[in-house]
Amino acid sequence: MATIYDVSLLAGVSLATVSRVMNNTGRVSDKTRKKVEDAMSSLGYRPNMVAQSLASNRSNSVGILVSELSGPYFGQMMSGIESEVRAAGKHVIITTGHSQEDKEIEGIEFLVSRKCDALILHVEAVSDDYLIALSKQSIPIYLVGRLVPELAEQCISLDNVLGGYLATKTLLEHGHRDIAYIAGPLFKPDARNRLIGHQQALAEFGIRFEDTLFYEGNFNESGGEQGFEYFVASKRPFTAIACANDETAAGAMELAREVNYQLPQDLSIIGFDNIIFAKYLYPRLTTIENPVMQMSQMAARLALKQVFNEKKHQIQHIFEPKVIMRDSLLQQPNAKN
Repeated sequence: MATIYDVSLLAGVSLATVSRVMNNTGRVSDKTRKKVEDAMSSLGYRPNMVAQSLASNRSNSVGILVSELSGPYFGQMMSGIESEVRAAGKHVIITTGHSQEDKEIEGIEFLVSRKCDALILHVEAVSDDYLIALSKQSIPIYLVGRLVPELAEQCISLDNVLGGYLATKTLLEHGHRDIAYIAGPLFKPDARNRLIGHQQALAEFGIRFEDTLFYEGNFNESGGEQGFEYFVASKRPFTAIACANDETAAGAMELAREVNYQLPQDLSIIGFDNIIFAKYLYPRLTTIENPVMQMSQMAARLALKQVFNEKKHQIQHIFEPKVIMRDSLLQQPNAKN
């Protein structure tokens, strides 16, 4: 069985150089790297991962915790992290928190027990204080989709207040004044911040926030359906709905069509996230861009830079949302352009 010493002899390089190539650390010229890789291939040499971990005191793995494994949002998040980590020659270990404090803590403790070199976390239920205390332990943590001010340099987040503001401002600029709002669960920071943005836009246009035009949903299609039912039952007229995410918007749209609303003639709807199916809904959904793929890739790059010393990466900590105009909004006849 070939050993690292055999690779070193055949390639004509030092053991340290072979180690740098195998671990993708340090500077190695392309010519030397190819000599080592050709020697490994010729000898049929496969590195012993356990031995590498013991020698380097690293597992070459990054732990990921997300709220769910299902759905396009978290699919993009996991894909973005994994692609960056794998390109750097590392691997990921994934678990879920299901937006419940005990399950998030349990998931984090599992990843710690697996000796991950870093943790990238999408957590919604654990407190800022818990995360601050966790950050003081031995494994570096990075947060995606959440900003904890005390850990700002370890966070990759979206300006959700601005996103909520832009969504409602877009409706207001289309002449809508009777705007209903279906929020996400308000224990989640992104749901709270999007609602704050909605309220800011209303205030800017001199419109009072009304409880009868507010419904706390669940970030799922069922929440959109329930919110729409609530607004109809309240008898308070409304011409538009701002939804805290695209899945909520899809649910509201589906039920509206079932009760013979013409969209967008009778009702304008805007979503949030711009997940992949938004452009395939009918009408195509106007929404707010939440660049989850780019944000998750950035979180991975931040971990690679700080933990694995990959200095090439430039880090952007806060991403700005933008309006994606499609077909689900209609200009009100009395609107002032």
